[in-house]
Amino acid sequence: MNGANMIAEILKLEGVEFISCFPNSSLINSAHQAGIRTVLARQERVAVNIADGYSRTSNGTKIGACTMQETVGLENSFSAIAQAFSDSVPILLLPCQLNRRRLGVNPIFADDLHACKTVTKWIDCVNFADRIPEMMRRAFTYLRTGRRGPVILEVPTDVAAEECGERSKYNRVTGWRTSADPVDVERVARALSTAKNPILHVGQGIFYAQAWEELREFAELTQIPVMTTIAGKSAFPENHPLSLGYGGYTATKAVNHFLTKADLVFSIGSSLTTWWLTAPIPSGKIIIQSTVDDYDINKDYPVDYALIGDAKLVLRQLINEIKRTTNSRVQKNELVDNIARIKREWIEEWIPKLTSNEIPINPLRVIWDLMKAIDRKNTIVTHDAGYPRDHLAPFYESLVPRGYLGWGNRTTLGYSLGGSIGAKLAEPKKAVINIMGDAAIGMTGMDLETAAREKIPILTIVLHNSVMTGYSRITPSTHKLSGDYAKFAEAMGGYSEVIEQPDEIIPSIKRALASDRIALLDVITKEETSLPQYWT
Repeated sequence: MNGANMIAEILKLEGVEFISCFPNSSLINSAHQAGIRTVLARQERVAVNIADGYSRTSNGTKIGACTMQETVGLENSFSAIAQAFSDSVPILLLPCQLNRRRLGVNPIFADDLHACKTVTKWIDCVNFADRIPEMMRRAFTYLRTGRRGPVILEVPTDVAAEECGERSKYNRVTGWRTSADPVDVERVARALSTAKNPILHVGQGIFYAQAWEELREFAELTQIPVMTTIAGKSAFPENHPLSLGYGGYTATKAVNHFLTKADLVFSIGSSLTTWWLTAPIPSGKIIIQSTVDDYDINKDYPVDYALIGDAKLVLRQLINEIKRTTNSRVQKNELVDNIARIKREWIEEWIPKLTSNEIPINPLRVIWDLMKAIDRKNTIVTHDAGYPRDHLAPFYESLVPRGYLGWGNRTTLGYSLGGSIGAKLAEPKKAVINIMGDAAIGMTGMDLETAAREKIPILTIVLHNSVMTGYSRITPSTHKLSGDYAKFAEAMGGYSEVIEQPDEIIPSIKRALASDRIALLDVITKEETSLPQYWT
């Protein structure tokens, strides 16, 4: 057995179902021979995005894997790896590397260990084939334990070809979780019991801990309203009486109201990073932070109480402690009524745009009608960077965990297409819809052909306003774009329609999903720059 075959056998043991790739790698044939599906993308960046979307959607229970050619393959992948790193997504990258004798020889750029160290949880190079089991075991340990993130294990071409005998005993890595210090749990429970206006600030750590049921139980037990970050959106059902919705660069009015009013913010599963895409926490709040990563604590905000541990285990500890020390649960009808009133007032403010009959179509009408056209409990929806994100995230009401695939600590334009392909591979029985603008489809649109060739039926909705929205005031000479995206999608092997009338939105979405093919709806829209913003 050579090194490439040994890696493929270990991937199979670890439950890896497919490996995305472009254009060539020593591992592709070995993976295929081991019974692992190989998915060829049209560029390395999208190949990584596919693995990313797969890992996100499965909450890390399945690991997306990707391989690419030596040197330039990893260089072309950098932005996608950075996206996964900033969003803490566990993906395994197995790039080829030069023959060991050529490593570091100019002019070939081969110092990937140094260049990619800042965007990976762990990166190393397999220097001998007989070390493969050891290094793969470490890779999956890092992928399944603690804070998630991308792992890179380079495979030099001569190591891939090197004979190494039969595979030594290899046991599948399960990963490990930790609970919080019981003393800290007691302190937090007391702080929560004395707070007058607490708020739950929820990030994507809930997903990787698979803690959405504990989150709901905790919120109902304590009667604390819940807001989510962009990456945490859909961790809590947004039709729940205690849901405030999403808060980030844009936000619901309820998030703004209760975050401003709060005397205590309990953040769980979030790094609490100050960033233009996150909702700022006003000063003067008591802050509790629960995270798996101690590097998050006191990073940007002074933290009064910390709970370091897996979100599922920590929430269960808190639930048990609160039940032990509290005699009865009090239903806060006034709170629930107040949330409902603010939500209703906010929607009434925006309903003229959400139900607009304007031509060209208002993009907010597309979002409003999308919710009517689909089964939201069996659909995964995701945005792309820019205004599709800023409009969709606050107004789209998600009902089930991962019914919305939120991303964007790095705004890599075009991510949603590869991410959606990965999501569909993870959840083949669910509909998957990504919403892009003109600029985003220009970045990655060729990979519609990947989805068509691989028979991965996703639906792409392009909000086609022929400009880069909002850039007319920044770069007035270069903000305009053009293209016939419906014809392009048809040429790539997909189903397509051009939508110009508002009353065509719902039936066109239903037709596209019923086609059971990759589909693109080219919706001719106006440039809508109004956003629900409260703290920019």
